Amino acid sequence: MFKPSQPMMARLRLTTKQVNGGYYKGNRTGSMGFFDRKGNYVIDWKKVRTYVVPEDLDSFKLTPFVSKRVEPTPSVYKKEIERNGRTVTVIDSLKGPAFLDLWYASNPEEVLERETAEMEASDELEGAGRASKQ
Repeated sequence: MFKPSQPMMARLRLTTKQVNGGYYKGNRTGSMGFFDRKGNYVIDWKKVRTYVVPEDLDSFKLTPFVSKRVEPTPSVYKKEIERNGRTVTVIDSLKGPAFLDLWYASNPEEVLERETAEMEASDELEGAGRASKQ
């Protein structure tokens, strides 16, 4: 039977099936506490992560990925569809295209800047293509 060498063993994935019970690999977030002798988890507040928000957000130079103008979205999305000549409101999940439409509607300046940059880039490519043919 094939047995991997020691260097090969270091590269194999460590799973809970390869070690005794009670092993938890986690997902690189670090522990927030410890288990006491009774098996209860005790939170060590010195290990808990705290996030500090800058005091003056208006003059803060870093910006979030999401625009500040996007309003908080509800947890349940409603969609109006037409059935048998009547408009019915149905609970639906937010799909990708619906999110993009919402984002485009709330950020018209950013959309215009992006479209302008894309058109200029395509014009430059076409101009370079024509120049190489002549």
